[in-house]
Amino acid sequence: MIRLLVRIVVAVVVLTLTAGAVAVGQTQDRRVRELILLTRPQAVDPQEFEMARLLAPEFEKLGFKVTVRVMPWEQLADYVWLERTKWDMTMWQMVGRAERSDPDEFTFNLFHASTAAKGYNFVGYTNSTYNGIAEAQRIKTDLKVRRQLIFEAQKIIARDAPYVFLVFPQSSYAYNNTVWDPKSIVEQKGIGLKNFWTFDSATPRGTQKDIVLNTADPVLAINPLYISGATDSWITELIWDRLLRVGPDGLPKPWAAEKAEWVDSVTLDVTLRRGMKWHDGRPVTADDVIFSFTAPMGDEVPMYRPFVSIIDKIEKRSDTVVRFTLKDPYAPFLTSSLAKVNLIPKHIWEPVLADLAKKPENAESYQEQVPIGSGPFKFVQWKKAEEVVLEANPDHFAAPKAQRWVLRIIPNVEAALGSLRNGELNFLSAYGGDPQILDRLAKENPSITVVSTMDIGMRFLAFNLRRPPFDDLAVRQALNMAANKKAIRSVVFKGYATIADSYVSPALEFWHNSEVPKFEYNVKAARDALAKAGYEWDADGRLLYPKGKVETLVGK
Repeated sequence: MIRLLVRIVVAVVVLTLTAGAVAVGQTQDRRVRELILLTRPQAVDPQEFEMARLLAPEFEKLGFKVTVRVMPWEQLADYVWLERTKWDMTMWQMVGRAERSDPDEFTFNLFHASTAAKGYNFVGYTNSTYNGIAEAQRIKTDLKVRRQLIFEAQKIIARDAPYVFLVFPQSSYAYNNTVWDPKSIVEQKGIGLKNFWTFDSATPRGTQKDIVLNTADPVLAINPLYISGATDSWITELIWDRLLRVGPDGLPKPWAAEKAEWVDSVTLDVTLRRGMKWHDGRPVTADDVIFSFTAPMGDEVPMYRPFVSIIDKIEKRSDTVVRFTLKDPYAPFLTSSLAKVNLIPKHIWEPVLADLAKKPENAESYQEQVPIGSGPFKFVQWKKAEEVVLEANPDHFAAPKAQRWVLRIIPNVEAALGSLRNGELNFLSAYGGDPQILDRLAKENPSITVVSTMDIGMRFLAFNLRRPPFDDLAVRQALNMAANKKAIRSVVFKGYATIADSYVSPALEFWHNSEVPKFEYNVKAARDALAKAGYEWDADGRLLYPKGKVETLVGK
């Protein structure tokens, strides 16, 4: 009798624990495989690493098995960018660059289907309705109409959840105010202190005339036609000029162009600044400018093609006037194209691109031995995994006040902070550690100035929509509900961040839609959503695909 009662109790317990579950032996082919979440190492980017470590166990509460895999940035970037069918999830960020003050770059390039094969839409998101809105917002010159389209685009992306938007960081940068005159350090809206205007205008207060700064990530390319990440872009902005630049106020202003005048809604005349020279001494010509914008129209420059695709033709009106004729009115053309495309010397790049046209490689794999631009800084040397050195171009129309720009690759956050303390660095341009520590350092050391700015760039987790289970909207939405963003903001960023639900930062007040669909943290609701979509759990608690679905991978 006792043994019978024991058996009954055991049976009840088993039934209770496995309620709603399916026997393992019967469902092995339906079990969702182990998922790999990629991130950079903790020492390089502790915030990214800790976010991954916080997200993985929350996802496992839904029945997924998640392994966090660490990769050095150079391997991670190549794997995600080039092997687009092989990865599952990755931590990622879009940094705040000046030309991203206009929402077009994120709206179109991150999510339009045309950029999925080789461009910024590396997650493979496709939605024909969204494509139409992303295209329409580009041609609306009425700001109110365009704003509504951008708002609608944000709603669609929030609902379709190709990412888990995490936070807009409050980026903190520091500099030595005994080395650099504080009046010459520029804070750019949504960017912070680390920007082109600071590097060009920073004025020495004494004998130290080198801007010595840091990055955690190695430099992968110094290439005007390919930007592999944030650090590469800092260098590119300084070596190569652009017709316009986005000013500290977030608006485009003339740079290599003296002026840009609209003839009509699709025709723009650009007057070039006289006397500009390439770093090899040859003059910058109208033909160079035309080449700079026509080169990305071919297959050899996939990253920059979206920024010139709106151009119908370019004409040389005189030695100093170039006319752009657009296919349609394009509202963000000044910011997203003229302030984005780097001017490159035709005499160097024309034969290079002609040769690449005969090969499987493109411009993204090409590296000049000595990069030649026309910008305010010239290339001096690049020691891989150590440093990049640029020197001021005294003949530039906006010659820098600093003598050199020395970028040190310091993968460890603590080492970078120590270098600022002891004077080896005089500009802390990359800091992924606790911002409270940086604030305390500034209070203890009056020679250190810290400025924190809400970024227009964002931190997020990207799903590979080419691979199951991320091709299922219900899974992506459930994973969004399992992401504890409040914990990430408080634990990882110590409150120095704003929770993100969109790709447009609240720093861009006019463009940010605060009323997008939101997936609040709720594990039970996430499990309920999966169950409603037909997912089940086996006796071990692992998630099973709906009946009749067997996983087929596009890539391994």
